[in-house]
Amino acid sequence: MKKIFMGFVFICSCLLAGWLLLPQHAYADPPENVALNYNIKTQTLTVTITHKSSFTGFHYVKQVEIKKNNEPAGKNDYYTSQPGKVSFVYTYNVPAAVNDILEVTASCNIQGKKTATLKIEQQKD
Repeated sequence: MKKIFMGFVFICSCLLAGWLLLPQHAYADPPENVALNYNIKTQTLTVTITHKSSFTGFHYVKQVEIKKNNEPAGKNDYYTSQPGKVSFVYTYNVPAAVNDILEVTASCNIQGKKTATLKIEQQKD
């Protein structure tokens, strides 16, 4: 009986050690989607990010980088979590004019990133 118990403990220990040694990115996904909307009147960029995470304090979007016309326009670091388990919205004040190109990159804290671009167009009243 003692041999069976020791064998069970050994197997469980090996499985636990193997699971703990797996690379973190084996169970992490990069952001799936980044959707952009710009209000030229208020100079506001709305970024909707889809990044599935069951444990938002462990696996989250750590950075949102904004470029305007291929030049840095803002970098926002998030060190602890993301606001939603699937989809969430960030809003930024970004001065832009018609025909400017905005590029936003959302980066996961474990692996991967997703980029979206938006050409600013005249808004209809």
